[in-house]
Amino acid sequence: MHVYVTKTGLDQIRDFRTMFLHENHFQFVCNKCHDYGWADTWLFRIDNVRVGYGSVWGTDRRQDRDTIFEFFLLPDYRKHASTVFGHFRAACKAIWIEAQSNDIFLSTMLYRFCENSFAEAILFEDHFQTSIEIPGAVFRKRAESDPMDGDDSEYVVEMGGEIVASGGLMLNYNIPYADIYMHTKEQYRERGYATYIVQELKRMAYKMGRVPAARCNIGNRISQNTLEKAGFRVCGFRLKGAIRLVEE
Repeated sequence: MHVYVTKTGLDQIRDFRTMFLHENHFQFVCNKCHDYGWADTWLFRIDNVRVGYGSVWGTDRRQDRDTIFEFFLLPDYRKHASTVFGHFRAACKAIWIEAQSNDIFLSTMLYRFCENSFAEAILFEDHFQTSIEIPGAVFRKRAESDPMDGDDSEYVVEMGGEIVASGGLMLNYNIPYADIYMHTKEQYRERGYATYIVQELKRMAYKMGRVPAARCNIGNRISQNTLEKAGFRVCGFRLKGAIRLVEE
């Protein structure tokens, strides 16, 4: 068996990416890397057959290509995954793997090839709808006249004429997902505004034909609690590991 790994363009592996996204029914955090030109792609062949692809980007600097974040093989060739991955790592010279734990295939490679792996972020999916109400609170689109102090969020929560929270939907992820973000002004925290704006942003996502998703840093317990109160649940983790230089 001969394994060939060649650097290629996105169009040459787009069919494989379609299968990858179809197989994994979740928001793929790094999807935008392809759209923005932050990633390189590599095509895998076994003998003369196209069998899959991999993608790399920069873990700290976007111009670097030191981190594998996608790895896909057709099901019939997954028995050769470790061999193909070894050739891929040697060709692209990556030193890190970043994987979502709900991407079982790449996560397997992370645990197989890496040391000192750890979770960077928590990933959330929508679980149930809430009906939180805060008397006097108004959820609306930001107006040009709103004093936002550099905050470019599209939506706000207003209370008594004051903007107390802001947030929005990031749509640069794989369709149909929309990533929710929010911020509450410090003096208005612990009053339920963050949970309320997340609830309303979820509703906006569905009105747009999108499926809401979210994530937060692994140690951010406040954001985690907020997202769960608004009907999200944990669906995975963002993992990172250093590839062993010499395989044991």
